[in-house]
Amino acid sequence: MPIPRSLLARTAPVDHDMRITQGSWPEGLRGELIISAPDPSTLDGPHPFFGEGLTYRLSLQPGTFGAPSDRFAWRQRVIDSPSARLRAKRPDVFEATMIGVQSPFGVVNSANTAPLPWGDRLFTTWDVGRPTEIDPVTLGFLGEVGHRDQWQPFEVMPQPVLPLIMSTAHPVIDPDRDVMWTVNTLWGQLHVVRWDGEGPVQWWPIEGAIIPQSVHTITQTRNWIVVADCAFKVEPQVLSGGERTEPNNYGGPVYLIRKDALEATAPGQPVPCSAFELAPEMNHYYGVYDDSDGIQVLFEHTENSDIAMAQRPGDVDALGRPCDPALMGLYGFPMSPDRTTLVQFDPSTGKVTHRAESLDPQRLWTRQLNAMDWSTEGMSNPVSHHLVHQGWRPEAITQRLLALYGDRVDRTLWPEEETPPLVVTLERQDLTVTSEYELAMDDFPSSPIFVPRDPDAAGTSRYAGSDPGGHDGWVVVPIINDDGFRVEVFDAGDVGSGPVATLAEPGMKVPFILHSAWMLRAEPAQDRPRLRFADELARVGELPDDLARVAHEVAADLDEGVPIGR
Repeated sequence: MPIPRSLLARTAPVDHDMRITQGSWPEGLRGELIISAPDPSTLDGPHPFFGEGLTYRLSLQPGTFGAPSDRFAWRQRVIDSPSARLRAKRPDVFEATMIGVQSPFGVVNSANTAPLPWGDRLFTTWDVGRPTEIDPVTLGFLGEVGHRDQWQPFEVMPQPVLPLIMSTAHPVIDPDRDVMWTVNTLWGQLHVVRWDGEGPVQWWPIEGAIIPQSVHTITQTRNWIVVADCAFKVEPQVLSGGERTEPNNYGGPVYLIRKDALEATAPGQPVPCSAFELAPEMNHYYGVYDDSDGIQVLFEHTENSDIAMAQRPGDVDALGRPCDPALMGLYGFPMSPDRTTLVQFDPSTGKVTHRAESLDPQRLWTRQLNAMDWSTEGMSNPVSHHLVHQGWRPEAITQRLLALYGDRVDRTLWPEEETPPLVVTLERQDLTVTSEYELAMDDFPSSPIFVPRDPDAAGTSRYAGSDPGGHDGWVVVPIINDDGFRVEVFDAGDVGSGPVATLAEPGMKVPFILHSAWMLRAEPAQDRPRLRFADELARVGELPDDLARVAHEVAADLDEGVPIGR
């Protein structure tokens, strides 16, 4: 049973001071590892993606944030957002479903998926919620991005104080303009959103741009925003508890929108795009920022994987075995091997050129997440792309999932037995595997980060090292295991040699976590204009009197800094 049975355990998060248990800490490795996750205490719904937002921070230099001089501070905090506070006061009116947590107040913004640094500011995100700013030091809630009236909520049922905003878990920060780009979809219509960090959000409908499923990721080049349909399908009957009847779309549209066209157009007015089609399906993709030689995007395809379906009682796995109750709620793992492609788009001709592909059915299965150099220089000229793969895991594939996908799944590609998790480095230009390291079968590696050597070097941008590109520095990998949680550090230029250092702490358990990011430092948030929940209560009168009082209490608690739960 290689998948840890503690993966979805409702283990109470606590602070730790981690110690080096193997190797020695590399000189110059510093900064902060930030991890987004659902609060384990809210993993009682049908899907772990809908737990309340929680943030972990691991300081990569010893003796900071209260840790002893030879220990590394692991700190955590539930995001005390308006929705989390409302749920804490009235848990009886909140219901976890397969499409999120519903209530008479509206829909919870879980903000549990990905951290997004913006200079010294820190945001957390979710696909169906506004980006949420938190304090990098205290990890406490500061505010959501943009008043609800500046967005277009998806309001099928009343949402008096908690609007459902169809957005993306992966907005981008534009290093040239110093703005955030994100999206807002409404009944499939794509809108590109721009935010300057303090003022109102601005949005533009994109002509002819329809999103059939969802937008988990967006990416950018210097001159273009790139938005692709992503493989998370919610059919209408699922909204009322019905069964899925269709698999994720095998392929879908990719839209390219010029940034200067957006900025030359009055907000709210339509902007044209260049449309392409690409298959197989995907959830994550990353543009090469320098587009002087063409628009290149790396796609991490999720072929025949379905993260919108989760295990439930009575399920049987791919090998005909009853699914372990400990894994109830686990999303559907890939039924096909991992495929990564590098694609070039030409808006002037409509041509799509496949420049490179990585595919190894014997080794590369169940890609978890990646680590790359996010500096402007690193994204302009990427050298290495680091990945963690979970391995072939038939116990995470149900017969319901196989029946839904039918002939799309080529079972002849399945390995004869389960394969180990891997830490892998790809050469970014041709996607060849340049190095790999095999983890233990019962390890569950999660979202890694890349930390550059000599960060903030003279003459470079803020997050760049002295030799940008993702090859000169370290890959830091959090690993979940039933015997204990650990963090392993690899030389980014040679992950195949194994970890150069390991952090752990006896008895430390960390369950399911999602995306991570690296920050150069954690500084207290500066005072600046931010949205107040009290300014979003114009429709509070739609609530019953007792719930309206709770909404006003939460608004007052946020203004006065009262801790959540009191």
